Amino acid sequence: MQYRPTVGLEIHAELKTKTKMFCDSANNPDETRPNVNVCPVCMAHPGTLPVINREAVRHVLRVGVAVGGELADFSEFDRKSYFYPDIPKGYQISQYINPLVKSGSLAGVAITRVHLEEDTARSTHAHGKSLVDFNRAGIPLMELVTEPVIHDAETAGRFARELQLLLRTLGASEANLEKGEMRIEANISVSQDTRFNLKSESYKVEPCILGTKVEVKNLNSFRSVERAIAYEIKRQTVLIENGENVVQETRGWDEAKQETFHQRFKEGSADYRYFPEPDLPKLFISEIPEFSRDALKASLPELPSERRERYQKKLKIRVSDSIIITENFEVASFFDKVIQELTNQDQIRIAVNFLVSDLASEPGSASPESFAKLVRMFVDKTLSSRGAKDVLATMKVEGGDPESIAEELGIIQIHDTGALTAAVDAVLAKEEKAVLEYKSGKQAVLQFLVGKAMRECGGAGNPETLRKLIIEKLI
Repeated sequence: MQYRPTVGLEIHAELKTKTKMFCDSANNPDETRPNVNVCPVCMAHPGTLPVINREAVRHVLRVGVAVGGELADFSEFDRKSYFYPDIPKGYQISQYINPLVKSGSLAGVAITRVHLEEDTARSTHAHGKSLVDFNRAGIPLMELVTEPVIHDAETAGRFARELQLLLRTLGASEANLEKGEMRIEANISVSQDTRFNLKSESYKVEPCILGTKVEVKNLNSFRSVERAIAYEIKRQTVLIENGENVVQETRGWDEAKQETFHQRFKEGSADYRYFPEPDLPKLFISEIPEFSRDALKASLPELPSERRERYQKKLKIRVSDSIIITENFEVASFFDKVIQELTNQDQIRIAVNFLVSDLASEPGSASPESFAKLVRMFVDKTLSSRGAKDVLATMKVEGGDPESIAEELGIIQIHDTGALTAAVDAVLAKEEKAVLEYKSGKQAVLQFLVGKAMRECGGAGNPETLRKLIIEKLI
């Protein structure tokens, strides 16, 4: 029997603003002292009133433009009721019927909506006690929901990575999963694929009927996202094949056991008793000039997809290398500064090779200017391949000028024919057996002699010149 998994993602990202979503308490995700960034508003004291954070709205609208979404003309906030210690009001201010953004797509995945809400407090449980830190309560939180159009774990992981990169590029969020600044939930279902015709082994055009949806939370890394989805697809498939029912529920991900586990049965939207937030004004986006689509689009930097296209078409960089470089916003910015210092395609090609392979896409302490200088030194044969790698390793850790580092290491290549000839003569005098083997037709011995000559020069001899001199001597 053919089965078809279907996955939809819900991704939350804390937005970068000076203050919280509805009050003037500081939005500082690095604060370690508990309950210092709080005020009567975010602690829900009676009589307090919220005020909308304009920059948070702008962040979400810019994301909407970047993904080609439909920006709302009218939007409003809603009360979402549920009772947990991390919600001081007994409800969360969110958006339901009228989000700021609808539709759009990213990395080939269709988006349902992007809306804005406030984050909850942070709960910790240890030694039989539960503690609540309200520093996070009220921080602006963007929620993006995809259409259920993902059918494998790899596509889900790729979408999540691309969204993180987009948020960092826009300056909307740092989106660090390990710090909880980006949180991913996956809704997964498995069903019999009714599109598949067993007789003709071909697909029909009608869509398959979705199975029972299971939500998986606690996914704090991209690898966990992919593994949890793959595990849940397998778990649900086994249940169906055994004639058992898949229960609609919320499950967590156990990283140690590499499996999902039951947390609670899933609530429906009716359980949250949504209704319009009476203490906040309605938003008419078209009446705010700075929120016009043209103004927002003009504020966007080069997007990751645009940067990859530029690398591939203008700089002739391989698709795989362009993807590696643009995976990290800081690395891509570093590379753009490097290529401003280079003058030809050969230098750019070498810069890409060094960045992707030798630096593992992390320049460390190397500056763009010093990195570009190293590339030029290698291209003009001032440094050998081995020498360039040694200098680069030092630059990554300590920074510094590549020429000075090379001089200190004594690896600037010698091009002086006189000095190299002396080294070649010394090697040929010592390696009589290798000389005889080469003259008898064993061409592979040549590389051995070049290596010996390089050592004779302290590793600073130009290998091409040494090879040429050895051949001339042995003819």
